[in-house]
Amino acid sequence: MKRIVALLLLLVLLPAAGAFAAKPVIRSDQQYLDPTTGLYVLKGNVYIETGNRIITAGEARVDMAGMEVWGNGGITLKQDDINFSGDSVYVYGTKKQADISGKIRFSRNGLSIESDEATYNWKTKQAVFTGNVVIRRNDSVTRVDRAVYNVISNVFLE
Repeated sequence: MKRIVALLLLLVLLPAAGAFAAKPVIRSDQQYLDPTTGLYVLKGNVYIETGNRIITAGEARVDMAGMEVWGNGGITLKQDDINFSGDSVYVYGTKKQADISGKIRFSRNGLSIESDEATYNWKTKQAVFTGNVVIRRNDSVTRVDRAVYNVISNVFLE
């Protein structure tokens, strides 16, 4: 079952072509299939690492058929110089999108963003931050209701 969960998480959370080169490391205190919902459940200290990406959560549920993942209990995503955290995440694998909610914090060299909610699309490489957005870049602070940021070009589009 661990191999099935590892493969699904690799397909849903780490869709970049290069992600298949490294075998993922997946750990949690408990892993099981919930027969009433058909979801794989990872509980306690969820840790997923593949290549240069590390995802952590308090717990996660995985729907293999719908390629969906729900994580909560404080989630983090780290890759290269990017750090992302929030209270919970919902990943739509088929849409290549993750919705993060609650106390969003995004940071990378010289930039930090806080907001109530965020959506990240790994196909377009755009992150949309909404609700009480605070952008700190070098020595300046900007407050807006919504910001669209391209992670690759390191540029705000709105």
